[in-house]
This record gives sequence, C-alpha cells and structure tokens, in this order.
Amino acid sequence: MAHDRLSPRQKMIGMMYLILTAMLALNVSKEAVEAFKQVDRSLTQTIANYVIKNNRIYAEFDRAAAENPVKAEKFKTAAYNVKSRADELFNYIQDLKIEIITKAEGPETPALRGNEVFINEVRKIDEPNIPSEVLIGANEAGKANTLKALINDYREFLITTLDGENPTAEAALLTALNTDDGRDPGGQPTRWENLTFQTLPLVAVITILSKMQLDTRNAETEVLNHLYSQIDAASFKFNKLSAIVIPNSHYVTQGSDYQAQVFVSAFDTTQTPEIRVGDALLEVDESGRGIYRVRASSTGQKRWGGIVSLKAPDGSTREYPFESSYYVDEPNVVVSPTAMNVMYFGIDNPIDISVPGTSPDKIRIRVNNGTYRQGKVKRPKGDNFPGTWVVKPNAVGQNVQIVVTADMSGRPQTFPPYEFRVKPIPPPIAVFANKSTGEVARNIAAAQTGVYAIQPDFDFDLNYTVTGFTVLYSDSRGDFEESSTSSNLTTRQRDLINRLTRGKNLIIKDIKALGPDGRIVELLPVILKIN
Repeated sequence: MAHDRLSPRQKMIGMMYLILTAMLALNVSKEAVEAFKQVDRSLTQTIANYVIKNNRIYAEFDRAAAENPVKAEKFKTAAYNVKSRADELFNYIQDLKIEIITKAEGPETPALRGNEVFINEVRKIDEPNIPSEVLIGANEAGKANTLKALINDYREFLITTLDGENPTAEAALLTALNTDDGRDPGGQPTRWENLTFQTLPLVAVITILSKMQLDTRNAETEVLNHLYSQIDAASFKFNKLSAIVIPNSHYVTQGSDYQAQVFVSAFDTTQTPEIRVGDALLEVDESGRGIYRVRASSTGQKRWGGIVSLKAPDGSTREYPFESSYYVDEPNVVVSPTAMNVMYFGIDNPIDISVPGTSPDKIRIRVNNGTYRQGKVKRPKGDNFPGTWVVKPNAVGQNVQIVVTADMSGRPQTFPPYEFRVKPIPPPIAVFANKSTGEVARNIAAAQTGVYAIQPDFDFDLNYTVTGFTVLYSDSRGDFEESSTSSNLTTRQRDLINRLTRGKNLIIKDIKALGPDGRIVELLPVILKIN
C-alpha cells in the first residue's frame, strides 16, 4: 500500500508485475507467461500472510474489548465492519477468478480445488478472449463494472472510517484502490475497465485480480492498525507510581475502628495538572497533588470542590470535577462539674453534646426518664444557652440517663450513659411592691395592683402565676382578713391596705402560685412595715 510500509519482497513483486504487463503488451514469448505465474504465486503467498496478520489484530481487538469494553468496544465494532467489507470485495474478486478459469477449462479443471485457484494447474493459461467476455462483455456491460463500483465503495468506506485522523493512510488508499479512467497507448480516453482487462490473456488477468486482492487486504491492515492505535490514543501515560494512604479520620476513639484507603496512584512527572477551586488556581507539588488551604472563619459544614484539567495524548484537554467537605467546630475544652450534674423536673434543660472528630449531624441520643428535642433555651436576659439538645425529665428522684450514639467512620458507636440527678424547681419568692420584707411607704403600698412570684437567682426564664393570697390587717378591734383568687388585689383588700398607718405591718399570707411544671406551690408570706 504505502511504499514506505512495503517489505522488499512486496516491492519486488510489484515491479515484476509492471514489467511483465509491459512485456505482455509487446507479445513477448511464453517465458513472460511463466513469469506471470510466478508473480501470482508470490501474490497469493503474500495475501495468506496478510490474512494471518489481520487475524492477529482482530484477536487483539477482542482482548482489548474484553478487558475494557467502555474504551475498546466501539473500535472493535469498527474493525469488524472493516473485515466484513474487505471480505466482501476479496470474495467477489475470487469468484471472478473462478468464473474465468471455469469458463475457459470447464468445471473439472485441476486448477480449482474448492474455492482456491492454483495457477500452475491452468491449462489454457494464455487464453485471450474469455477474460474479456466475463469482465468487459458485450456493449461494455461486463462484471468489471461491478468490480469497479465495489472497489470505489470499499475505498470510500475505509476513508470514512479513518475520519480524517490519518492523512498518510488516506493518501495511500486513494493510490492503491484507484479506479480512475485514463488513456490508451494511442492517447484516446478509455474506461478503467478496458485499460485494466481488455485483450489480456488469462494468466495476466488472474495475476491482476490477485494484486487487487492483495491491495484489499493491505488496505484492511492499514485501517485496522489505525483503529487499534485509537484505543489508547486519548489515554494518559504515567511514568511514576506512588502509594497513597487516606484515612477516613485522623481521630479514633477507644472501641471504634481505624479505617484507611490504601492504593497506588500513578502520575506523570512531565506534565503538571491545572487544579482550580472556584477562581483560584491551586499550588501543585512535584507529585501532581494540589494543595488546598483555606482559613476556617466560621463554624459548620463546609463544602468545596473544583476541576482538575489534564492534557490528553491526543491533544484534547480532559476535565475531572471533584468535591469534598469538612466540618469546622469551635475550639473547646470540656470541664465536667461531676457533683452538680443536675436537671430540673418539668422544664426544658439545655445540654451540649459533642464527640471529638464527629460533626453534630452524625450524633444521636436516647434519654431514659425524660423526653428530648434539638433546640435552645432562652436565659432571662434574652441570650441563648449554647445547648444543642433540650431534655425534660419525667420524674423527681430518678436519674436521667443520656445515651449518645455517634457515626464514627461510617459505623455507629454507642457511648456509656451519662447521668443527671433530677431536682424539683426551686420555689419562687412572693413580692409586693417588688419587696418580700422590709419597709414600704404607705402611698406606694396603696398604689400596687397585686402580688407576684419571681425567681431572682435562677438561670431559667420561668413564669409563675399567683393564683391566690390573703391580706391580714390588725388593730385594736381585732384581725381582719380579705382573700383574692388571683394575683390582683380586690377592692376589700385595698380598703384594708388604706387603713394601715405608719408603723403598722402589712401581712400578705397564704400565697399560692402555679409553676411551669404544672404544680401549685405555697410561698412564704410577705411582711412589710409601713413608714
């Protein structure tokens, strides 16, 4: 096919073919005919060698497709399409050779054995008419027309298969499978069919057809080699290997598993990848690994990613997106007041649960003697406890147990229970005019609207509602009492307070209040001296 790819033997056969064709045109003696027979035998042997070579290439396509179907299957399919088209043209030419010999010598000729032709056994080797009858025919309607169409179709199919990626092979196909019309020795325009076959003896036509079969197989080999080279044309070539260890976590607790991925990484020391995260181009070390650094300025889950770009051997740029995440937590130290692990009955108690090395969304809890939810609890001044969970005990006198389970490297790990004592809420203090003891001016006392319950030294913002109280007034006539069934002063209670004079005691007793836990508590009396 392409001259720089032909062996010396193939070049010699081609030269002999051209010389003998010229000699035959000069009606040289039968020595030239014997020489044609020798050329045909050499062509036939070369064709057999191409068949063996092509079959080995097809076996390589089968192996590559079995090992990596995604990468090789489409090239294997294209290769077998080439084989089908090459066999079609080759077999048609072989049928023409058999038809010409059979028509010249009859079906019992020793030159035919099955589908094979043995040129040495042909008796009418110099028969001049039969080949033209078959190939040129009456009114130029012979089978050379079909042969030309098949060659043209085969050539265009192979060029299309090359897809413009191998100009050298494409040029060789155009030369070896050329069927252009030309001019006869007299200079007159002549069809390719006539120039190639007309008036030539049988031995010359058989040899010409053998050469066309050789060109068919040679063209098949050329395209197969190109297709096979494309399997790895875009694959990256790496020249160095390195062992990589990536642990699932650098932090492991007792009783949990340490897990790491160990694998071999291949990289090309001659090419530095481009790694981008957003608009930033990362620094790349000598092993082709990008160095990503970012300051943790806020807490929580942080997701990031980017694109690694590499130039493939075929000149294209391949992009490989990636993504990852990490969790940022506040620097902390844990100090546990073991003697004061207390929760209060009937209200929301905030707790903060963390497992070093584990993000909060990977933590679950179970509570014995209580209910729980995720959330925060407000302090009286309005700011929030940092607690990530809220627990409400069910009963006093029984400890609350909190059982924590964390997802550690993909496996749940349950920690020993953490216990809290349960206490009732401290009772509030009843106040009148914002006082529970001491002195109060008569006009201030007379201006009050009711009695209230407060918890001045308790961290939780709890609301107590006074449900009733009694005002006691004493003078020389005796003791007088008036009761209220709410936190507000009644008219009669106001009358008693207005009777108080300087030095007298204002006594508010039997004070009851409803707490957030649903219990009614009795509060200490309020005793204030009027001044």
